[in-house]
Amino acid sequence: MDDSKDTKETADVHSNPSLNNGLPNEEELIATPLKGAGIDPVYEGKARVLNNAIQDIGMGRYQWQLFIVVGGFGWASDNLWPIVTSLILPAITSEFKPSKPPLLSLSQNIGLLVGAIFWGFGCDIFGRRLAFNLTIGITSVFGLIAAGSPNFAAIGSFAALWSVGVGGNLPVDSAIFLEFLPGSHQYLLTILSVFWAFAQLVATLVAWPLLGYHTCQEKATTCTRSEDFGWRWFLIAMGLMAMVMFCCRFFLFTLYESPKFLMGRGKDEEAVRVVHEVARRNGKTSNLTLADLEVFNQVGQQGTDASAALKRKLEKVNLTHVRALFASPKLACSTSLIMLIWAFIGLGFPLYNAFLPYIQATRGAKFGDSSTYITFRNQVIIAVLGIPGALLGGAFVEIPRFGRKGALALSTALTGVFLFASTTALTSNALLGWNCAYNFMSNVMYAVLYAYTPEVFVTKDRGTGNAMTATSNRIFGIMAPIIAIYANLETAAPVYVSGALFIAAGLLTVLLPFEPQGKASL
Repeated sequence: MDDSKDTKETADVHSNPSLNNGLPNEEELIATPLKGAGIDPVYEGKARVLNNAIQDIGMGRYQWQLFIVVGGFGWASDNLWPIVTSLILPAITSEFKPSKPPLLSLSQNIGLLVGAIFWGFGCDIFGRRLAFNLTIGITSVFGLIAAGSPNFAAIGSFAALWSVGVGGNLPVDSAIFLEFLPGSHQYLLTILSVFWAFAQLVATLVAWPLLGYHTCQEKATTCTRSEDFGWRWFLIAMGLMAMVMFCCRFFLFTLYESPKFLMGRGKDEEAVRVVHEVARRNGKTSNLTLADLEVFNQVGQQGTDASAALKRKLEKVNLTHVRALFASPKLACSTSLIMLIWAFIGLGFPLYNAFLPYIQATRGAKFGDSSTYITFRNQVIIAVLGIPGALLGGAFVEIPRFGRKGALALSTALTGVFLFASTTALTSNALLGWNCAYNFMSNVMYAVLYAYTPEVFVTKDRGTGNAMTATSNRIFGIMAPIIAIYANLETAAPVYVSGALFIAAGLLTVLLPFEPQGKASL
C-alpha cells in the first residue's frame, strides 16, 4: 500500500467511450445535489472542475486502497468499540459490582460526543490528514490500557478516552472518502457499511470464547480478578487489532489532503498537485491545470473574489462553517432535518441496545435457553444478517426515482416496525427472528444514512456538517444509559419508545429537500 507508481497502462475514460457505459454523462457529473442552495459561485465552479478531474482519473488503485483503510478500519471501529462496551459490561458488573452499571455506557457516549465535536469541527480547520491518522491510534492506546483497570471508575474513564478517538472516525473518514470518489462511484460510500456490520460479527466471535467461558457467572456471589480475566483478554485483543489498523494507516498508506479542502482554503496549486498525484497512483495522467481553477477568480460579482471571499469564509476561529450550513432556507431545512433524524436514531438505537441484554436474558430464562452457547450463537446469527443488509443498502440507493431518500425512509421506518414486532415474541426462535430482521434493516438504514449525510454538505463545510449531525446523535445517545439507570426494567416500554423514534425518523426523511442520486458532491 505504498505510493510507488503503478506502471500499468490504463485508458482514460474519455479516450475509450466504452468505459462510459452505465456512468453519468458530462451534464450529470456537473450536476450538484445542492442546486439552488446559495453556494458561493467561485467555490462551486472550482469544485465542479475538480469533480470532473477526479471523474476523468476514475476509480483506481488509490481510491480502492482508501476504501479499505476508511471502511475496513474507520467504519469498523465506529461499530466495534460500542459493541465491546456492551459485551464486557456483564463481566465488569460481576467483578466490580457497581451500583449503577449503565454509567459505563454513559462514559462511552460522553467520549463519543467529545470525539465527534473535536474531530468533526477540527478537520475543517486543520485538515483531514491529522484526524485520519490519530483517531484509531488514540482508540488502540486507551483500549489496551483499559485492560488493566483496577476498578469500575477506571474502566469508565478509559472507555470515555478510547471513545474520543472512536467518535471522530465517521465524521472524518466519510469526508475523506467522498472527496476522492468519482461522481460515478459515490454509491461506494454506502457499501462501506458492510465493514460496520462485519465488525459486529468479528467482535462477537472473539468475545465468544473469552467472555463466554473465562468470566464469572452473572449471579456469582464472589468474583475475583483471576476468575474474571476474560474481559481483559478481550480488550487486549481489540486494542491490538486497533493498533494494527493504526500502523497500516500511518506507515503503509500515504493519505493526500483533499483537493477540494485545499481549494476551499485558497491553495489551488496544492489542490492541482494532489489531483496529479492521485492520477499517478492510478497509472493515469490528468489534464487539470492551475489556470482551470484560477479562471474563476475573475468572477466579477461582489463578494465572490476568491482571494478575499474564500479567505474570509474560512477563518479559523469563528462560526463561519456553521453559518454556511444555514445560509439559505433550503440549506437550513436540510441541515435541521438531517440533525433531527440523527438525534432520533441516536436515542432509539442505544435505548434498545441498553435494554436488549435484559430482555434476552429474562426471556431466554423463561424459554429455558439462556445458556452461554445459545446466547453467543444467537448473537453471531444476528451479526451475520447485518452484512447483506449493508450490501442491500448500496443497491437500494441506485434505484431510479427511489434513491437515497426512498431507501432511507423505508429502511428507517421498517427498523422501528421490527422493534415493535419483537415485543410480541412468545418463543426464543421468534425473538431471534425479529432481532435478525431488526439488525438486517438497521444496517440498510445506517448504510444509506452514512452515505447521504456527507453528500449534502459541501467540502469546505463537510467536516462541520458531519460534526453537527454526529453531535446531535451522541447527545441523544447519552440519554439512553441515563434512562437505563432510572427506568423500570420490568416493562417493554423503552422498546416501544425506540421503535416510535425510528418510525418518526423515517417520516422526517421524506421531507429532506435534496436527493444526491446521480450527482457529484461539491
